[in-house]
Amino acid sequence: MGQRPVTLGTGEFKDKLSQGNVATANWQLDKISGKLADGKEYQVTVVDRNTQAGADLARVLDSAKNGAAGKVIWDYQEPPVAQGIASLLGMIMLPALLLVLFWLFVVRPAQAGGNQAMSFGRSKARRVGESGTKITFDDVAGIEEAKQELFEIVDFLKNTKKYAALGAKIPKGVLLTGPPGVGKTHLARAIAGEAGVPFFHISGSDFVEMFVGVGAARVRDLFETAKAHRPSLIFVDEIDAVGRQRGAGLGGGHDEREQTLNQLLVEMDGFDPNSGVIMIAATNRPDVLDPALLRPGRFDRQVVVDAPDQVGREAILKIHAKGKPLDPSVDLEILSKRTPGFTGADLANTLNEGALLAARRGHMRIGMSDLEEALDRVIAGPQRRSRIMDAKEREVIAFHEAGHAVVGESLENTDPVHKVTILPRGMS
Repeated sequence: MGQRPVTLGTGEFKDKLSQGNVATANWQLDKISGKLADGKEYQVTVVDRNTQAGADLARVLDSAKNGAAGKVIWDYQEPPVAQGIASLLGMIMLPALLLVLFWLFVVRPAQAGGNQAMSFGRSKARRVGESGTKITFDDVAGIEEAKQELFEIVDFLKNTKKYAALGAKIPKGVLLTGPPGVGKTHLARAIAGEAGVPFFHISGSDFVEMFVGVGAARVRDLFETAKAHRPSLIFVDEIDAVGRQRGAGLGGGHDEREQTLNQLLVEMDGFDPNSGVIMIAATNRPDVLDPALLRPGRFDRQVVVDAPDQVGREAILKIHAKGKPLDPSVDLEILSKRTPGFTGADLANTLNEGALLAARRGHMRIGMSDLEEALDRVIAGPQRRSRIMDAKEREVIAFHEAGHAVVGESLENTDPVHKVTILPRGMS
């Protein structure tokens, strides 16, 4: 193998030229290579010959070519034409490519968003109801009074002319109140399914952002969209996120929320009598809402959705049991009597837990034992099989729990005793 070329700096190369220590030099673009007087190969990284520094170096080489210290044989090779063209195209195409990318990823999305920077002012409402599985009042149980109150809304959307001819005005807004899990959102979806109109669903927290004016812009956009698809329904879940009473705090965040609430009040009270847009909202905190939001003309009707009674719980269990293979031993009436205070969400969770347990145990059908175990899991949590109790502790707990069972069985007008156990569950 030959020796590697010696790398020289520009100043060192000029010194060797003046001393006559350079035999040959071949200049190609930004590199000069050749042989020294002692036969060693070298290379020098230089600037382009077309620059001022390159022209100065060329004059030094010309002087050395005819110098007294030693003549240097050197030549200069022009770059290939194709390489020059490629370099020129690269200089032209790179800025053009950057402009195209800027237009594709910045300008075009801004235009598609209605000329609003990052589309912050667009409503985040999701349209539901015209496609997919529709929910009707037949899929809602346990809240019959609330269903009856809202049936009028459905009838108005189906027969608008009938009400307008009599001079009747449908409530502009309906507020659903009640504890979590009782089916407020489910009931609103049933209204949309029954009426067969566009249904716009949005959460109260979707209105509020850190940027000033965004919430109010989203409220305007939501109502403009709903009016463009009239007759239509707007459902705002957890409206207490944006409808809290004004003056409850200080600071920019509260000011922005109040601006959003003010815009919501204006939109609700500015409805055309026959506009065909009805707003439904749900909350489990009606006590914190602004009084202006609750007055007639905005939310004309307030519907309380409460936890179902025993008959309602049985009806809810029957709805959620559809499509599930139940063993003939399953008695939903008994299960409904063991679940006082349960909401629709709790009952749905109980049946789902029963199905999971049946699958885990390898059953082909969901049995009553699966549902009873699922009910215990929902009420008290899973069994703590890893907990170890000594005989004395187990005996004390057994006497204590047996006392509860005896008293419950002896007294009149109390819930029947369905099960007695000392197995630890959850936090117990």
